[in-house]
Amino acid sequence: MAGLLRSVPPSAFRLPSPPGGKSIRRRTGVSAEIRETVEIEGERSPSPKISPPPGFKPPEPKRFSVRPDKFLDILGASLALPFRLGTGVFVLGYSVSLVSEDKIPPGEYALKIAGLTFKETSNLGAQARPEKPIEIYEFEGCPFCRKVREIVSILDLDILYYPCPRNGPNFRPKVLQMGGKQQFPYMVDPNTGVAMYESDDIIKYLVQKYGDGTTPLMLSLGLLTTLTEGFAMIARMGKGSSYSPSKTPPMPLEIWAYEGSPFCKIVREVLVELELPHIFRSTARGSPKRQELYNRVGRFQVPYLEDPNTGVKMFESAEIIDYLRTTYAL
Repeated sequence: MAGLLRSVPPSAFRLPSPPGGKSIRRRTGVSAEIRETVEIEGERSPSPKISPPPGFKPPEPKRFSVRPDKFLDILGASLALPFRLGTGVFVLGYSVSLVSEDKIPPGEYALKIAGLTFKETSNLGAQARPEKPIEIYEFEGCPFCRKVREIVSILDLDILYYPCPRNGPNFRPKVLQMGGKQQFPYMVDPNTGVAMYESDDIIKYLVQKYGDGTTPLMLSLGLLTTLTEGFAMIARMGKGSSYSPSKTPPMPLEIWAYEGSPFCKIVREVLVELELPHIFRSTARGSPKRQELYNRVGRFQVPYLEDPNTGVKMFESAEIIDYLRTTYAL
């Protein structure tokens, strides 16, 4: 199926009219903070009241800790690693070297395992970077969407994800309005005005525009790539695919994560099921954003969630899931 490549006019961001003939418009502006405004017949509708759970306190981060009730979830999400041979775990041009601990200045991030210190680098500095987050409409349980999420982590791109679970009331209709069909993934690059369907076409576009022009081997094997993407998600079948009624946040959430992490995956599943728009800060191995997060919070650990609607900032995947369900689920 040929990909769709074209410019997106401003009217493309208008949702279909609801029953009763009232027009609904969504205007999206992408900046440091992204605000999405819903207007009905020229009047702004009241934003839903979003507040953290009563007495909520973010948990203390625990490195490589798995809460007992999430052990099977993490185990199932980890199956992607052997099926996909680590695709999405490392950024473009990743390299690692063993160094002595005194070679790492104070405040600089380095990987430390079993008393050994590793310096991770990449060649991302030579690649063009988008000024605004690329927008992708997709859902977690789709193998074609996973292909695109993997190249996002490899290229270390920041993405504004609009989750499109089955029966989702907001963003599936929006994709139909913009592109003429409900097919996923669907990408809009606000930096160039390009919009397109088809995972392979999206991957090709991203590696040419923001990479070195080469599609990684595990994303260039045609049917074999698609089959292994499906096998990678078999233990999580159905997760991150169907809509759960939720409040729509006035502003997208922000998640620091990467595709190859099972801890990040189970959080993303819930973000999709609750149809919560979120800015995805890619942090695969070798990403310079690992240092950025380290500078920001004094450590590196993902997933890390920042919710501008409540002011909550937190680590720990199991507790993030509890927070999202308690705060946004209806």
